[in-house]
Amino acid sequence: MKAAMKVSNASKSFGRKKVIDNVSFEIYPGEVFGFLGPNGAGKTTMIKMIMGFLSMDEGSVEIGGFDKDKHYEKAMSSIGGIVENPEMYKDMTGRQNLQMYARLQNNISKARVDEVLSIVGMQDRANDKVKKYSLGMKQRIGVAQAMVHNPRVLILDEPTNGLDPAGIHELRDILTKLAHEDQVAVMVSSHLLSEMQMMCDRVGIIDKGRLIDIKTMEDLRNLSGGPSTQRIKTTRPQEAIEILKNVGFDKIVGKSDSEFDLQIENKDIPQMIKALVEGGIEIYGVSVLESTLEEAFLRITGGGITIE
Repeated sequence: MKAAMKVSNASKSFGRKKVIDNVSFEIYPGEVFGFLGPNGAGKTTMIKMIMGFLSMDEGSVEIGGFDKDKHYEKAMSSIGGIVENPEMYKDMTGRQNLQMYARLQNNISKARVDEVLSIVGMQDRANDKVKKYSLGMKQRIGVAQAMVHNPRVLILDEPTNGLDPAGIHELRDILTKLAHEDQVAVMVSSHLLSEMQMMCDRVGIIDKGRLIDIKTMEDLRNLSGGPSTQRIKTTRPQEAIEILKNVGFDKIVGKSDSEFDLQIENKDIPQMIKALVEGGIEIYGVSVLESTLEEAFLRITGGGITIE
């Protein structure tokens, strides 16, 4: 599959400080690509260079097959984004803000404005003034503005900052639908592991201006290669623990009245389940705890990722 956007050997310095150091990656139609790193890692600087707000010292960006420096208008016609906070006129309605932005583009119809309002779930509040919107509503209108010209690449810098859990969930659903159903290449930056975990197909991990690695979420879960922590749901946790201890699975790291946590090699999980079933224990769920994923990130970065 051809990349929707390709960044090659990007570098940027401010004075003597190198904030982006030879970064290369690609994102593809139909995926949400996470750009994950601690605050100050260079995420926003990289996004500003992609969007044309900052020049690169070295490197190039191709969007839709067009080099951004050589064919700026053609390249930028395929990209939309929000850097930091969406900018809107507060005394105008959401619809008026979109219509004004649409007039700056070519051949954007009223129907397209209505369509993006529907996509982000703001059709019922589109005629309210922006100053009456919650932060989540402003973010949704911002996404609509970034999408109104039908870009094939959508880039959002820390889009869930300040949102409550409901707003984060709504925005996540919008972005995954755009990627997986509409085949938009979505890039989202964050310092929060939990956001990347719930939203992204692949993650690029940046630290101190260097792109350390690119992994799928499944790759990250399997990265440590050691024991994982499995949560087993059952109405008889103490009996289940005794059965497992008798067959050598004794690393219990937590217990309540309805579940317990067991550290175990992934290859031994089928044997563990078999022992419980043969012992007459009813199992209502087995799930991996995210500590394994957290450890994988911490191993890669040496710390600095926020886990919430």
